[in-house]
Amino acid sequence: MQESGLSVGFFTKSCVALACLCGVHLIVALFFYLKESPAKFTSYRKIQINSDIFTSQAHRTAALVQYDNGTEVIKLIYSNGSVIKDDVQDPAGLEHCPETSPLLVGRLRVEFSEPVNLDMVRKDSPRLVMGGRYKPSDCVALQKVAIIIPFRNRGEHLKYWLYYLHPILRRQQLDYGIYVIQQDGEGTFNRAKLLNVGYVEALKEYDYDCFVFSDVDIIPMDDRNTYKCSSQPRHLSVSMDKFGFKLPYKQYFGGVSAMSKAQFQKINGFPNNYWGWGGEDDDIFNRLVFQGMKISRPSGDIGKCRMIRHSRDKKNEPNPQRFKRIAHTRHTMKTDGIKSLSYKVVDVDKDLLYTKITVDIGKPGNF
Repeated sequence: MQESGLSVGFFTKSCVALACLCGVHLIVALFFYLKESPAKFTSYRKIQINSDIFTSQAHRTAALVQYDNGTEVIKLIYSNGSVIKDDVQDPAGLEHCPETSPLLVGRLRVEFSEPVNLDMVRKDSPRLVMGGRYKPSDCVALQKVAIIIPFRNRGEHLKYWLYYLHPILRRQQLDYGIYVIQQDGEGTFNRAKLLNVGYVEALKEYDYDCFVFSDVDIIPMDDRNTYKCSSQPRHLSVSMDKFGFKLPYKQYFGGVSAMSKAQFQKINGFPNNYWGWGGEDDDIFNRLVFQGMKISRPSGDIGKCRMIRHSRDKKNEPNPQRFKRIAHTRHTMKTDGIKSLSYKVVDVDKDLLYTKITVDIGKPGNF
């Protein structure tokens, strides 16, 4: 009996010693855990995203989900490792919106025969923020999209655009802002330079990662034609009624197009020296090709658009120098673009449906 008592006592003491050792280990681990700064404490998990907006299998993305001090940060990366997206999860714990919105209805009826009521648009958009800003309430949008519209003397067209596009963009579950860039004065119109201005001014307000450049007179006829960016520059107005719902030529990149921030910077944005009508879209196509990119497009059926009929604007006559300039894109693209952009902001008008920025972009031969 005495020998048995000794064994039990020894076993009990061993268990106590082991428990104390574990306790010390936990205290030390907790000490170093708390000592780590929140910025350095990071854990990761990977998920695979198969998106129909990434048109090539080689450009499929993986999402790196990083937890920084309890906040979820999602970075979408190309298969080659370059980051194309960096979103912070909403503090309330909302999940990210699905790749394809469940709110889409497909084919739309677009008519320009009746006047539109913008008060109705304002009333039906309870989450619109002054300046034409919107984000979904039930999920975190996958992209932050700035929509840039070059503008002058097209007030009626803008009404139709706002009437149709705001409901479409909401159903697409985008975190978006509308920027109408108005050229001041009555000089020769410069669409491309206004688009550059819109890009720069939009980034002053928000960390946009996608930019949609849209003429004010083009309305999509299907909300599945999503106004967001792809792994390649995306041409959205692929089959307009003006051209018999066909692509006028393979290199056409006009009307409505989308580029990520990285894509736009890679080509130095739009050229600034195309005064008058025509040429700048072909210049952009050349820039994309010279930088090794390809054009992504929706199907001809989903990409159908209607154009509001109108006569050519005064001071927007065909540019006689456009063909000569297009031929020299390779030599001018490094110096002519957002890196050389110069302009003066004349006025900023914040409406619930849009932000209108009036700018002085100079005249041909100046700036």
